[in-house]
Amino acid sequence: MNAQTERFELRGPAGAIEALRDRPADVSRGVAVIAHPHPLFGGTMDNKVVQTLARAFVQCGWTAVRFNFRGVGATEGAHDEGRGEAQDFLAVVTAAAGEGPLALAGFSFGSFVTCSALQSLWPAREIEKIVLVGTAAARFQVATLPPEAHERTLVVHGEQDDTVALSAVMDWARPQSLPVTVVPGGGHFFHGQLPLLKTLVARHLRS
Repeated sequence: MNAQTERFELRGPAGAIEALRDRPADVSRGVAVIAHPHPLFGGTMDNKVVQTLARAFVQCGWTAVRFNFRGVGATEGAHDEGRGEAQDFLAVVTAAAGEGPLALAGFSFGSFVTCSALQSLWPAREIEKIVLVGTAAARFQVATLPPEAHERTLVVHGEQDDTVALSAVMDWARPQSLPVTVVPGGGHFFHGQLPLLKTLVARHLRS
């Protein structure tokens, strides 16, 4: 993402996990772990939406950690339809976030995995902020969020997302009474609207 981006490796359930870390200029508020889109459709930690999320967190004083799921890049293992990927996510939280303040974020398939990991983490530890973008509610059974987590959660979706229909996300959110922020005219990858996405995320992080 920038010259200060730190590349590192940690151990996960399926072997080595490749990761990147970006730190804010001043003292870090905590660690945000960010999950990327579907590995079988080209998703990696270098995805533009994932990078935008990382930039928003760093801008708001968080250390941003993104990583490649099993079978992607230098991360060992094979795709596991979200089950093993949630274990990868938890391994990154344990290794990179320690016991300090924690935030979680994900894009598309990464949001599905983030919600699965959240169920394991809550209420064992406090999660200050949650950001879910393009949540893959059309293709996966996305876990519901604990009611206590709602005020800490931002759900963003593009109005014209042709990968995950907005209606599918609304069907997931409606029984939870979980608000969804809709970007008018936005597609799945927010082409031309990444600055707006960054602004929405930063506003949530500062609230």
